[in-house]
Amino acid sequence: MNKLNLNFKQFLLFLFISFLGTSCVTKKDIVYFQNAKDFETMVDTDTFEAKLKVGDIVSVYISTLNPALAQPYNLVMETGAAGAMVTYIIDVDGNIDYPVLGKIKLVGLTVEEAKELFKKKFKDGHLLKDPVVIIRILNYRVTIAGAVNRPGVYNIENERVTILEALGMAGDLSLNGKRDNVLVIRNQNGTKVYTRVDLTSKEIFNSPVFYLTQNDYVYVEPNNSAISTASGDRRLNTVMTITSFLLTTALIFVTVN
Repeated sequence: MNKLNLNFKQFLLFLFISFLGTSCVTKKDIVYFQNAKDFETMVDTDTFEAKLKVGDIVSVYISTLNPALAQPYNLVMETGAAGAMVTYIIDVDGNIDYPVLGKIKLVGLTVEEAKELFKKKFKDGHLLKDPVVIIRILNYRVTIAGAVNRPGVYNIENERVTILEALGMAGDLSLNGKRDNVLVIRNQNGTKVYTRVDLTSKEIFNSPVFYLTQNDYVYVEPNNSAISTASGDRRLNTVMTITSFLLTTALIFVTVN
């Protein structure tokens, strides 16, 4: 009986140590920018501007001193009592079909470059003098998923957002998020590009995905602790069943002897 008691105690101790080990989260697991030095400076020379992609939805508004001259370029779609400006989708060839001007290739251009292209076409065609061109990307949104506190799709109003800002909008990573292996999936004109970044390193600021582009998908992988927790109920039930069986067996053994 002494041997049985000894084996039973050893088994319970093993279970306790196993669960304790899987629930530990260290400072190294959760702290960002761990290799940044005190008083270290990094010069931001990035002049990021989003580039237009295939599938982007854009609005284009033309304004001149004489509104009547610009009217043919500002189509309005009748929707109830009020009209809505017509929007344009960049097709698979990178073009939009614009009134009067016809096909205009916008893919790969920044918004500012697209504005200049419109102005040049108006000038070269002697159509409008000194027009004001306003272009907006209407589908500038990013998706944050995985081990964050508020996963979801987030609209970006100013067409410029960093991965850190986007994660902040999603309530930051949960304690169960794996910070050294965050995945960004980007659509490059029909091709999916996968990039992994380490938020615990200051090198994140030099990453090509530090600035997110429209329709980027950010996935935060759960760490081992989260995976263990996710299956914890099932394991706990198993442990309780085994423990109950051993206790019952021990009681029967004691009663019989």
